[in-house]
Amino acid sequence: MRQHWFELLFAAVTLSASMAGAAAGREDADLRRSQAAIGRLAGNWQLLDQRGRPLEFAQLNDKPLVVNFVYTSCFQVCPATMQFLKTAVARAREAVGQHAFRVVSIGFNQPFDGPEALADFARRQRIDDPDWLFVAPREQDVDALLQRFGLAVQRTPSGFDHLIQSSIVDPRGVIVQQVYGDSFALPMLINPLKQALTGQATETPSVQDIWTKVRLYCTVYDPYTGRYKLDYSLFFELFAGVTTLGAIGWFLVRSLHRT
Repeated sequence: MRQHWFELLFAAVTLSASMAGAAAGREDADLRRSQAAIGRLAGNWQLLDQRGRPLEFAQLNDKPLVVNFVYTSCFQVCPATMQFLKTAVARAREAVGQHAFRVVSIGFNQPFDGPEALADFARRQRIDDPDWLFVAPREQDVDALLQRFGLAVQRTPSGFDHLIQSSIVDPRGVIVQQVYGDSFALPMLINPLKQALTGQATETPSVQDIWTKVRLYCTVYDPYTGRYKLDYSLFFELFAGVTTLGAIGWFLVRSLHRT
């Protein structure tokens, strides 16, 4: 009898180890697939927003984007993830500007994640933000869209299994960063948004462009408050630099007059 129980225990442990190894291997493969998407063009896709209006993905490329994938029938992980992302987005807007970037949540469970379902999902999450779009792709585009963003989705009896991932897309339409998890350190989202914004090339920078860059470079993350604040040390460094250059210039001018 003891040998029988030992054999059962050994089989259970072996099966558990095998399942854990398979899960870890799939997670590693999913992560590699996700990372491989960095540097790709996000592409142009035919979409419907939560009001049923047609939209092309390329129309959104005038600003950096935070892109995530949802399915509206998710009642556990997705709502918690969206609530954290909503907080992170609010902090990012404080750091880089209220309308400096857009968020695009894509419903991938087609045809069920249509405009009405997405609008209801946004209401349930209490997201009312003109720069946060909930969009439905065409059903025939879903697999290619997921592939482009490097997201592997596996159907399970309870819904879908996939990495919790938000993709940062710069104004050129290039995927430049992946952010993972249902919670993360805010700089992981905000820093790539800063880089995407400051990397924009403008032929004639306006005063607003310059001020935006100053704000982006002069804010630092305070882990104690979870917010971004102005880094006044840069202003002191600029003042000291200008003062030093002025003193050197004054000295050179006086020296020239004496000779």
